[in-house]
Amino acid sequence: MHCPFCRHSDSRVVDSRTSDDGASIRRRRQCPQCQRRFTTIETASLAVVKRSGATEPFSREKIINGVRKACQGRPVSEDDLALLAQGVEETLRGTGSAELDAHEIGLAILGPLRELDVVAYLRFASVYQAFDSLDDFEAAIATLRADRLERPEVTAD
Repeated sequence: MHCPFCRHSDSRVVDSRTSDDGASIRRRRQCPQCQRRFTTIETASLAVVKRSGATEPFSREKIINGVRKACQGRPVSEDDLALLAQGVEETLRGTGSAELDAHEIGLAILGPLRELDVVAYLRFASVYQAFDSLDDFEAAIATLRADRLERPEVTAD
């Protein structure tokens, strides 16, 4: 780690703490040459392998933008989108894999999106599950209806 002040090529770790609920490590460092201190934050990188084979860094913002399109015109807030993206990222990081297929990410979004808004779920699923006909939509709707009968929602009286 280069010192940001004198560009010395070494530094000593003075203190380490976890931050962001354990998702990153905050390290306090000191330069042995100029004696100045600075902070670094370390996170595990997560890469996405696109269909073309290209690799790019994981972006929570891309999840939010993709789901926002599916939620257009639906009663879903920006906070809901941010929480969904955070949950998906935590799930993906929990797999322990450093590289994920873009299609896997799309499929990981489906469960939380289904809980958030079924219409947005159907819009999103039609792309990521490659619906080809009305039969695919009807089958997805039948599954949603069957699940609703198994888990009736609690209503306030």
